[in-house]
Amino acid sequence: MGATFLRGRLQQWWQSRLPLSDSVLLTQRNVYILPTRPGLMLALTLLVLLVASINYQLNLGYLLTFLLAGSAVTGMHVCHGTLRGLAMNLIAPPPQHAGAAAIFYVKLTNTRRSVRHGIGLSVLNPINAKNGLHWAWTDVPAEGSSTVQVAFTPPRRGLHRLPTLTAETRFPLGTFRVWTLWRPAAQVLVYPAPERQPPPLPPGEPRSGAASATARVQSSGDFDSIRSYRRGDPLKLVMWKKAAKADEQGNGLVVRDAQQAQRHELWLDFVQTGSLDTEGRLARLCAWVLQADKLSLSYGLRLPGVQIKPSSGEAHKRLCLEALALC
Repeated sequence: MGATFLRGRLQQWWQSRLPLSDSVLLTQRNVYILPTRPGLMLALTLLVLLVASINYQLNLGYLLTFLLAGSAVTGMHVCHGTLRGLAMNLIAPPPQHAGAAAIFYVKLTNTRRSVRHGIGLSVLNPINAKNGLHWAWTDVPAEGSSTVQVAFTPPRRGLHRLPTLTAETRFPLGTFRVWTLWRPAAQVLVYPAPERQPPPLPPGEPRSGAASATARVQSSGDFDSIRSYRRGDPLKLVMWKKAAKADEQGNGLVVRDAQQAQRHELWLDFVQTGSLDTEGRLARLCAWVLQADKLSLSYGLRLPGVQIKPSSGEAHKRLCLEALALC
């Protein structure tokens, strides 16, 4: 227990000394090397061979011992050179919803004229270190580049810095482990996880100067009132979810009433989400935002201290989701 705690604190101190950067060039200053367990066993074997060769004056024993030792030293040089001189550049991940894996890409660039083999990249996570890290392995071609996909699951909504990454190789003999640590400066925005079965959208509020009648709320959760399809109605107003019962002539199609939408506007308000806790209310608002965007509705968002005017489109949806993430 004490050793684990001490090792964790030491690792945190070490990582805190690493600079924040979205690109890094691996040099002798930030590449580390240690023998692996097979490497230690090889060293012990060489020691036994050397002692036996000295005691029994075995010339072939000397030859085998120094041949194996020379191979190990050459492998150490090749292993260190596999990472040394490699450039790594981060491609920041797009926003994600809480509970989903945030996937980002790292581009490895090789400027030398030989291939770099067996390079692994992983998220450094001391909590799951006992279960083993999830490595993504690749070979980087000569004077070329390779892109590696890395993923991690953010713990909660909000703005999170990407976790510390580690890259390593044991090529060619597996007797040495060469690795580096890298702290990206990029951050990922995590939206709230949408409620799985949200209630229907709230009723629309009368616009200023309009009648005080409230828009009818349909069982599907649509804020606008609907009517039967008329020839010439824009296709964007068609309720395609209700189109399954329509015949070939279009009978049975329904559309949103644009005149009703002009008299009312949809507001997704924090106080309308019921008696849930804060995270539950944000999850419901997130589901409403996605539902309103899917229906191409114009909607606004009210949060404590934040009000976003009604609008529609992809940029408006992202603005609302960002406000929910940072609320």
